[in-house]
Amino acid sequence: MIKTPQLKIALVQTNLYWKNKVANLAMLEEKMWEIANEVDLIILPEMFPTGFSMDAAELAEPMNLNVCKWMVQMATQKKTTITGSAIIQVAGKYYNRLLWVSPDGTIQHYDKRHLFRMADEDQSFSAGESFPIFELSGWKICPQVCYDLRFPIWSRNRMIDGKLAYDLIFYVASWPAARVSAWDALLPARAIENLAYSIGVNRVDEDGNGIKYNGHSAAYDYKGNQIEFLGESEKITVLTLDAEELDSYREKFPAWMDSDDFVVK
Repeated sequence: MIKTPQLKIALVQTNLYWKNKVANLAMLEEKMWEIANEVDLIILPEMFPTGFSMDAAELAEPMNLNVCKWMVQMATQKKTTITGSAIIQVAGKYYNRLLWVSPDGTIQHYDKRHLFRMADEDQSFSAGESFPIFELSGWKICPQVCYDLRFPIWSRNRMIDGKLAYDLIFYVASWPAARVSAWDALLPARAIENLAYSIGVNRVDEDGNGIKYNGHSAAYDYKGNQIEFLGESEKITVLTLDAEELDSYREKFPAWMDSDDFVVK
């Protein structure tokens, strides 16, 4: 499928109720109905139903239960794709799973590869192994979750059939304020090195563990130029990505043709 000329994306930077799925889904539903624009994609933060908790056994649910059903309902009613991560249990294992839900009810997913050991995430969750590329209106999109941002090899825009694998890479996150300088530096770096748009959606305020978050959700173009910045308060913004500008830049500055060939195992 040929890329549509533009892709409209809503970034939802919000506080989250601590380990309260009912409250979070109700709050986010209200916020999403406030998005008046017709958008192609709505991006929510990491673990949006619960906040970033290691209480996986307490908070997990299987696929196609409450969180998935809510996302399908919202995607269908809003006629848009919705994404964000949640705690999902599969065959006795727990995953920090990014869910990608289309308006037709189709659910795809990406399991967070790099688990944040400094918070014992690696003790509570299993790491993902797949590297999916989602497609939306002809755009190729690479999903990532929070700590993945620190590992550029995993997210490298590799060649597939002579073309770059993706046009947009995005990160859903619960990235603490104490390390936001790394967030601010790495998001544009991922855009520059991959010749792709880069988006990060982070939460704000304080969680039940006393960890503070200050947002800084942002979008960068393929040159690393900032095209959107949400600051440090709750905010929703809609931005537009341009396919012609992206493809034109890749043609004029084909650094991707000199990239190193390797396989991630």
